[in-house]
Parts: sequence; structure tokens; C-alpha cells
Amino acid sequence: MSAIRYFVTFLSVARHGSFAAAADEVCLTQAAVSLQMRSLERDLDMVLFERTPRSVSLSEQGRTILPLAETLVANYRKILAAGERDEVAGVVRVGALVSSLMGAFADAMLNLKRRYPKLELKLFTGLSSDFATRVDSGELDAAIVTQSPAGFPATLKWTALYSEPMVLISSIEDPHTDIDALLREPYIRFDRQTWTGILIEDALQGLGAPVRDIMELNSLEAICEMVKRGFGVSIVPRLANANWNPESGLRVTVLPERIAPRRVGLLERREHGREAFTDAVKRHFTGVADDPTATVSPDAGGAGASSSSD
Repeated sequence: MSAIRYFVTFLSVARHGSFAAAADEVCLTQAAVSLQMRSLERDLDMVLFERTPRSVSLSEQGRTILPLAETLVANYRKILAAGERDEVAGVVRVGALVSSLMGAFADAMLNLKRRYPKLELKLFTGLSSDFATRVDSGELDAAIVTQSPAGFPATLKWTALYSEPMVLISSIEDPHTDIDALLREPYIRFDRQTWTGILIEDALQGLGAPVRDIMELNSLEAICEMVKRGFGVSIVPRLANANWNPESGLRVTVLPERIAPRRVGLLERREHGREAFTDAVKRHFTGVADDPTATVSPDAGGAGASSSSD
């Protein structure tokens, strides 16, 4: 059992290139991660890492065993899930956007925990693009991600759960209320390298509004704080549970209907051992599990997705 844990830690170090980052992910101290990796190297009689004072990277031997370790861990998790395939129980590893935990997904998780007391959720926050890789490899059982602008691999299935309209936020102290006038003010841009950032760029093009950037951030919370303080305006998805009212210091301006919303959905492998959990999540939002009309084909990029929350 401990050997499996060591391989889980090994995969985390390989992914992050850092003992410290891996320690955060697997809930250990950095010293414990280092000790585990030394023990694994000794047991295998291999040097798995090239260590420097500032970083750690896989050695040639480490790169050789990486796919074997991925398969080993994935198969072990399948064994654990085999007895619980038809029951919403046990440990389920789910990736989630930080913003989804401020929105409708948080309510869904609370509901599921109340309904299924044997369920143990392990949530990992990050970016949608990173989660796609981690779900495909079997490291995560599922993830809550935005709709990909480029589609997903054929091995994955994305089901639309809910949508968040794009809105223009400004400080409550801002004298302007017209969209065109607001967009002539300093603009705080959401990171264009993220899927949400790409969608916001499409919204700006749809509005035909050239903007004057003053900063680019990858955190909705940080953007909201900058806007409250009067640094500028921004276009962001309207989160379900966000306290964006005049008392919070923000003014929310609705954009025209032609501006596409951000669609958030459940990403899973087409075959996996946690269907009971993923079906329960889908039922929470749509009332129907595994509705074929609610999935996006790998190369569709977004066409054909359906959800009762849209």
C-alpha cells in the first residue's frame, strides 16, 4: 500500500517539477515527499530525479518508468472503485475551477455530501486545460471545467451542467453606466491564455470594442477587487453565488444577448469506475444522467452541447 502512495507522490513531483508543489498536492510536508522519493529510488535501485538547488526534473530512468507508474496508479484506483461502481461512496478525486467553488458547483457538492454520507471528496483547484490532461491520465476521476475552445480528446466526455452570462463590472462609484462609455475606461483583462480568457476575447470582439489594457490577471477574485478599488472595468462570467451587489462596491452591467455565456461542465473519461458519482452530479443539474444530447464530441468545440441550465 505504501508503495502505491510513493508512486502517487512520484507522479505529482514529475508533473510539478517541485517537491514543494507536490507536497501541497498530496498533503505532505516537503521533507516527507523527499523522504518518500529517496525510499522509492532505493527500492527500485534507480535514480529517478536530477536535483538542483532550485528545481527537480526526471532523470532518464525516471522518464522511462513514468508511463508505467501512471498505469499502475490508474489500475489501483480502478480496483478501489470496482466495489463501489454502483454506489456513490468512497474517495473521488475531482478537479474544480476556483470560480466554480464560488458558484453553482459548490451547492451541488454540499447536496451530494448530504445525500451520500459515505462519499469522500478530494477537490483540487487549477485551470481547465490542466484538468483535461489529469482526467485523461486517470489522476483525477472527473473535473469541473469550462467548455474547451478546441474540443477534447476522443477518450474524454464533457457534459454541460450550467452557464454563466458574461457581464461588465465596474466600480459603484463610476459615473458611467453605458457599455460603450465604460469600455473606454481602463480595462482589466482576464488572462488570454485560459479558456475563459479566450471566451472573453470573443465577447470583446462581439461588442466591437477596442479596450485600453492596464493589467492582465488570471483570478476573478483579484479582478473584482481591482475593479472595486476603481482601477478600471472588466468583462467576467457572472458567478452564481458571488455577492456582486451595490453594497459590495461593484456595479454589474448586463451585456447583449448575442454575447455567448461561459458554459461549465463535467469532464470525465468515457470509461471509468466512478460513473455513480458523475451521474449523480449530472442529475443534480440536469435531472438526467448520461443524456447523449448533453455531451460535446471531441472535435465539435462546442456545437451540439445541451443543458437544461442554459
